[in-house]
Amino acid sequence: MKKYNSRSEVPEEYKWNLKDIFKDTSEYDKAFIELKNNIEKLSTYVGCTKDSNKLYEFLQLDNNTLALLYRINVYAFLINDQELGISENMDRMSKAEEQEAKYSNAVSFFSPELLELSKEEYEALFENDKLNEFKYILDNIYRSKEHILPSDKEIIINELNISQPNYGNASATLLNKLNDYGTITIDGEEEKITQTNLRRLLKNENKDIRQEVRTKYNKVLDQYGDMSAILLNSYVKNNITTCKLHNFKDAWDEKLFNTKMPNEAYEALRTTVEENVDKLQKYFRVFKDTLKLDSLDMCDLNLEMVKLDNEYSIEEAQKLCLEAIKPLGEDYYNHFIKVFNNHYIDYAQYPGKCSGGYSAAGVDFDSRILLSYNYDLDSVSTIAHEGGHNVHHQYVNENNPIQYRDIGSLVSEVASLTNECLLSSYLAENGKDKKEKLKGIENILDVIVSNLFGAVREAKMEQDFYNYVNEGNNITKDYMNKLTSDSIDKYYGDTVNKDEFTGLSWIRRSHYYMDYYLYSYSICISIASYVASEILNGNKEMLDNYIKFLSTGTSIDNIEIFNTLGIDVTDKKVYEKAIEYFDSMLDKFVKLRDEA
Repeated sequence: MKKYNSRSEVPEEYKWNLKDIFKDTSEYDKAFIELKNNIEKLSTYVGCTKDSNKLYEFLQLDNNTLALLYRINVYAFLINDQELGISENMDRMSKAEEQEAKYSNAVSFFSPELLELSKEEYEALFENDKLNEFKYILDNIYRSKEHILPSDKEIIINELNISQPNYGNASATLLNKLNDYGTITIDGEEEKITQTNLRRLLKNENKDIRQEVRTKYNKVLDQYGDMSAILLNSYVKNNITTCKLHNFKDAWDEKLFNTKMPNEAYEALRTTVEENVDKLQKYFRVFKDTLKLDSLDMCDLNLEMVKLDNEYSIEEAQKLCLEAIKPLGEDYYNHFIKVFNNHYIDYAQYPGKCSGGYSAAGVDFDSRILLSYNYDLDSVSTIAHEGGHNVHHQYVNENNPIQYRDIGSLVSEVASLTNECLLSSYLAENGKDKKEKLKGIENILDVIVSNLFGAVREAKMEQDFYNYVNEGNNITKDYMNKLTSDSIDKYYGDTVNKDEFTGLSWIRRSHYYMDYYLYSYSICISIASYVASEILNGNKEMLDNYIKFLSTGTSIDNIEIFNTLGIDVTDKKVYEKAIEYFDSMLDKFVKLRDEA
């Protein structure tokens, strides 16, 4: 596996190309000035709701300003994540975030002004046919009548939010840049332990090495656990306060309102998963038996049940992903290959780069994908996953006006997880040998363990600690450690031996700074596994519906978007089918494993 000590060592073909976002920082600076001018101009449209033509002008300018704001923010975000801790990059990102707040201030008059209209006055606006292209957006604002404050109060809230630190970025910087986790010596070669190589190191076949890595890493987490708790507590309190100021009961109430999702959908998901934790425990027993372990310990959980001898080069990973998504048709294939041909992915890992994988998009350019490529099948799967996000944005951008292109996470994860299901199915059927076929099955098992069982477990934790703060308490390290340990006990039972570090895993969960994001994965893997299996079984109607689903923008509610697939997310059967699929794949793995 090729290792890099810095970004400068990485070949250009393995870096993302950002030039169609901005050619250089000079073009970025010009766009930044344009953004500032647009924001100032937006504030001159006070009173536009009394004149439908003036309102249309405002909405068009608002569209263009938001697109530019997305472009500037995403670019600053990407540049910063390339090399964390560089003052110039951090300053650029900070200034971009300031413009986001100033934009909010500039348009803060609009929603209160719109909500002052009587129902008759509001409906009369649409006698101007041009406004119909914005009707869904305007209707969404008008339904928020009780949650939008007068503009002077909205400005105060925005100004206060500007003054707050970026708690998520502070946590990421602490984890990725500031913490020193020490080194580990493997085969005589010393390697620094980082966020980006942690999972790879914990896959080492030598248990002593795994335990040493886990111990060194978690001792540092523990050392700064109080600081991590302070950051999370501050983020949660700020979020709750903002929600309550807008007349929501709490942050969860706002989540349901904004996503237009009934609480019944999340309750159906959570209760179904909690009723079936025995399937997860069955997985852990198969895991232990496959690896022939005397006991299954926390340091063992990153091991691979099937260890492939070969590594996947980046070029091999690209080819494998393209073969796997062929069942989605020629048009989808052509969209996906753009991800590679246009250099949308930043592959390599090196000290100082933000860890993990994501796809960051605007509304007028294709997304960029950050990876920590490890040359294993998990990394290949991440390409399929994030590539699914990119293609989804391509379809949405091609088929919708700019105001309806901002895809929510509740819908977007279907596109990524469907690809992971297809990749695993492809390997299970077309693997070069028994080991690669087993690896394909193992991959989708891991995806479901993480995105269904794991995400529901941690999402319930998120609800619990929000409720805890709502009741007047403060999040502390001890509270989070116990909350984590208790949830793991509930899900894992006696199948895994816990250790002194079990309760610390919450510190690494960046999604806790993304406002109830985790449930989205669980709903989406349930839908994705169903969609993928139907397409692979030759259901042409589902394939057509899936492309329609990918092409649908945000001009309809999430429930209606899912309905294009013929799925009711409030029905427990959706989640039961996902668990049945998981259980059947687990049985398939055992059967193939035990064949002579």
